[in-house]
Amino acid sequence: MAHMSRAMRFFSRAPVLCAALAAIPVQADEIRPMFKVGADFGGDKLATATFSNGQVQDIRANDGFFIGGGASILNDQRDLEAEISLTVKVDSIKASNGELVWSRTPIDALFFHRIPGARVGGGLTYHLGPELKGSGAAGNIFTKFDNALGVIAQGDYSISEQHQLGLRYTRLTYKTRGVTPQASAKSNGLGLVFSMRF
Repeated sequence: MAHMSRAMRFFSRAPVLCAALAAIPVQADEIRPMFKVGADFGGDKLATATFSNGQVQDIRANDGFFIGGGASILNDQRDLEAEISLTVKVDSIKASNGELVWSRTPIDALFFHRIPGARVGGGLTYHLGPELKGSGAAGNIFTKFDNALGVIAQGDYSISEQHQLGLRYTRLTYKTRGVTPQASAKSNGLGLVFSMRF
């Protein structure tokens, strides 16, 4: 019952994403596992660390290295592709006396039009459990954000039938949890992504 309750809460918070998942064509010609890895950049500043040598380093809302996988679905004509994936996305600032970690778990539902040598498309992204957490000298920093729904636009160069290298733009806003008044941070920015179908 606990698992069912958590699932119901998730789907009630992401109705648009659920509709996108339901829109995947049932007349799929090919369904294969896929893997993707990449890095995003930009967005509003969440934290700044100043080191003893005077160096300054920021964590921004869209920053992070991501890795994960899911499923790639092609239609019969092989000109439309749906891609559903779950990734872990993390950025951090490390020092000898502490660390700041910005983490979240995105679920992406993307749809592409395939043309020779490329594919172009986009879709929805839903970020689970966003949090900024410090340790050591930064142990007083701990901010949780609500799960957030956003959009992605993406264009890929086809290295081969199975390998894609692309540029993407994410538009999403995080809102702090348990803080009054509630603060927000825009996670709008560019990213690079490599994906592979098996």
